[in-house]
Amino acid sequence: MYAVRRIGIVIPSSNVVIEPLVAQRFRDLNYTVHFSRLSVSEIKLDAKSLEQFEIREQLIAAQKLCDARVDAIVWGGTSAGWLGLERDETYCKLVEQETAIPTTTCMLEMNRKMTDLDARRIAILTPYTDDVHNRILDNYVKLGFPRPVGLNLGKTVSNDFASISPDVIEETVRSLAKNAPDVIMIMCTNLKGAGVADDLSKSLKIPVIDSALATLQAGHRIISGDK
Repeated sequence: MYAVRRIGIVIPSSNVVIEPLVAQRFRDLNYTVHFSRLSVSEIKLDAKSLEQFEIREQLIAAQKLCDARVDAIVWGGTSAGWLGLERDETYCKLVEQETAIPTTTCMLEMNRKMTDLDARRIAILTPYTDDVHNRILDNYVKLGFPRPVGLNLGKTVSNDFASISPDVIEETVRSLAKNAPDVIMIMCTNLKGAGVADDLSKSLKIPVIDSALATLQAGHRIISGDK
């Protein structure tokens, strides 16, 4: 009997972008996509907001996907941007230990793409406030990159991120491109960047990596057996 492969994705509870993106761009008969949600309502650096990403809660959300017998698990959030990439590495290790299901994250996939591109000069677009945005830039410096250039849109309520129009995202990416980076990252899976990323990559001749799209590509890569 032919078995359809299944991708499991954990997304922030306020995310309204990734599921429609699956319906629009990933109607592939070779696999299906299934979701679990982690409660996330706002992005700040205070204790209450950081508690949303407590590792135990993330593991519980991932474990629920086991009931769907998925073949891969992906964390579809960019929280490691400000919490540190080691958080996602720990998350993957713990999920795989507890579920025996191959696991990755949006941020690990984005950074993997940068490595494949041999990118050093990074430009980053986020919807976040200055403190969160600058923490992300600082963390890339800690990883050994020159300090990225960045533009942010100053929002804290997660559901508001999805209300930012693709036109605004495109305009902001074009502004970042003036710095001639090796790569531009649209960093938030609740931003509607997928619809403009491909065209911008072609017109700017600079790779534009959208985080929502990278989340789905990460799951497809795992079930396809690509390293």
